Amino acid sequence: MSDGTALPGEDGALRCPWALSTPDYVTYHDEEWGRPVHGDDALFERLSLEAFQSGLSWITILRRRPGFRTAFADFKIASVADFTDEDRERLLADAGIIRNRAKIDATLANARLLADWAPGDLDTLIWSHAPQTGPAPKTLSDVPAVTTESTALSKALKKRGLRFVGPTTAYALMQACGLVDDHLETCVARSAP
Repeated sequence: MSDGTALPGEDGALRCPWALSTPDYVTYHDEEWGRPVHGDDALFERLSLEAFQSGLSWITILRRRPGFRTAFADFKIASVADFTDEDRERLLADAGIIRNRAKIDATLANARLLADWAPGDLDTLIWSHAPQTGPAPKTLSDVPAVTTESTALSKALKKRGLRFVGPTTAYALMQACGLVDDHLETCVARSAP
């Protein structure tokens, strides 16, 4: 059992313990999680997937991400904003995604709102909440679920009308998109390019 410190993977490299349960997690951890993500469509995808993850394990979303990308037109904001009632019904019947009515409706509503924003506004808003770099966490217990910055980001997104963007979801987005680097201090992916 882990004490929350980095553990060796099959290749001997130390990684955050959560990343070692499946090969899917190892790849996601090593190649994506905590790396800076920019661009409105890319951030819309991450924001939407984090909302779909709410109440579920991330591996469920990660394994269905190809299905989500197909179902939601690669998360191109302009395309999703044009989805019709027929598209909504298609999504509700799509076994390749999470068929949660509230989350689907929030994703469609968010796309419609974001379609009216100026290009780069979502990127600028999200990245304006990146905190100052702090000390690297030594164990998983040093990694918060919510921060002052994630609470402020959540409020800013909600104030602009976005849905399913609570402080915990906002912090998960910040971790996934590299606004914070929560790889443990001895993790091989810590501050990776």
